[in-house]
Formats: sequence, structure tokens, C-alpha cells
Amino acid sequence: MNRSDVLITADELLARLADDGSTPRLLDVRWTLQEPDGRDEFAAGHIPGAIYVDLDTELAAHSETDPTAGRHPLPSADAFQEQVRAWGIDQLTDVVVYDDNSGQGAARAWWLLQWAGMKARVLDGGLSAFIAAGGELTTGASASVEPSTVTISPDSVPVIDADAASKWTGVLLDARAGERFRGETEPLDSQAGHIPGATSAPASENTADGRFLDEDALRQRFSDLGALDQPVGVYCGSGVSACHNALALAALGVETSLYPASWSGWSSDPARPVATGA
Repeated sequence: MNRSDVLITADELLARLADDGSTPRLLDVRWTLQEPDGRDEFAAGHIPGAIYVDLDTELAAHSETDPTAGRHPLPSADAFQEQVRAWGIDQLTDVVVYDDNSGQGAARAWWLLQWAGMKARVLDGGLSAFIAAGGELTTGASASVEPSTVTISPDSVPVIDADAASKWTGVLLDARAGERFRGETEPLDSQAGHIPGATSAPASENTADGRFLDEDALRQRFSDLGALDQPVGVYCGSGVSACHNALALAALGVETSLYPASWSGWSSDPARPVATGA
């Protein structure tokens, strides 16, 4: 796997859209922690042919009884298969995922499709790059598509639980902001700090001006973090921005293991130790 397998440029996407015979399936994952519901933004302007994807309901499950599952547990295989079918995606579909937040939401959809044994690419630079390249938007509802009958292959990429994260022998990358990693602030979860032994690797540093760093810069970043020559685990607050680190490393040909419950799950378990500081 290399960069072109997981990322597509705006110019490349425009060329694909101009070819009526090979229009990709477009998934719009407009999501941020502050504004998790992006339906209004989607309706106000999106790439023609796109389908709006709600991260909180379509790319996550919810557990009212087990806080150690985290704020964005993975959907069940059956639920995600039905979702993939509803998007009209099968094994041969060319899928492009985008957002307007440097790929943070899109990376979650990309990762889940990999987990399901499907292929997808993230639009590098997102909606703003598409507009800057001359792309025109449309308004209104999601495109109507014919559902597929695909059978997914769950667990096609590795997932780890809290026990595995606690014993991780490689590098365990924490994608949250540095101040949350250090325990200086915690606006969302029950405790401040990080998993003992983890390394701070804010996902925001994978991009500049909304686009992923070039290959040399990404390689230097993750080499400095020790992530190019040993097993790599990734986590964040709730399993969303960790997928951004997984995507950046996939662009370098590096496989990662996701801890989906992430800090929200770990910090909800009083039996789990907590580290603070750098």
C-alpha cells in the first residue's frame, strides 16, 4: 500500500468526475467534536453525487451500559454491512471519502471500509481543495443510489483491546492534542492523562493547510516517533482521530492496530493506570 492507494488529489478527482463512465462513490463525512452533525453544511454545498455520512450513527455504535467501550465504539459487522450496502458499495466500487476538516472525519470512514475488507481513498485537502481546483458544488439532499448486496469481511485490519494496549511492545501513538496527552486538560473524558508508555503524536500534525504532508515529511515525522521499524498501535480520545494517524502511516506502507475505545474507554476503567506529563 502506498500514498496513491489511500489518498486522491482534487485534480485527480475532478478528472474522474469528468469521465462519465467511472464516477466514484462519494461519501461526505462532515464531522467535528464541536459540530458532530454536518447535515446542514452538506445541504448547503457538497460535491455532486455525494452521500452524507453521519459519523456518530453510521460509523459508530453506542453503549449505554459499558463506558469502557468508549464514546465511538465500532459498529457491529452486521450493522456496518447494512450501511455499506445502503451506500451502494461493493468490492469493485471506487470509493472516495472527504470532509472539510483536514480528513479527520473521512479517515474514520476510510478505516472502517478497510476493516470491512473494502478499498477507499480520502480526498487530500477535502472540500476546500476541491473548490480551489475548480470544482463546483451542488446543494440539497444526498444522491440516490441502488443498494448493493455486498458481503463484507470484518477484521481485515487489526484491532486491539485495552489489555493488548497495556502490553503493547511496539510504539503506541496517541493522536490527541499534546495538552490532553500530558494531562493538562481533559474536556471530554473522565480522567486526564494518557496510557502509560504511549507516545504523543497529534493527528493535527499530519497535515498543513488541510493537506497531508508530502511523503518525505511524513516519513521523517513518523521515523522520529519510532513508528517505522516496530509494531504500531494507534488511539486517541474515542477512536476517530487515531484513524488519521493510521491513514498517514498507510500512505507510507505501514500497517497499524487500532484501539477503538481509546482514551474514553481506558479512562472509564478505574483499574487502568493513568500517566501524565510528556
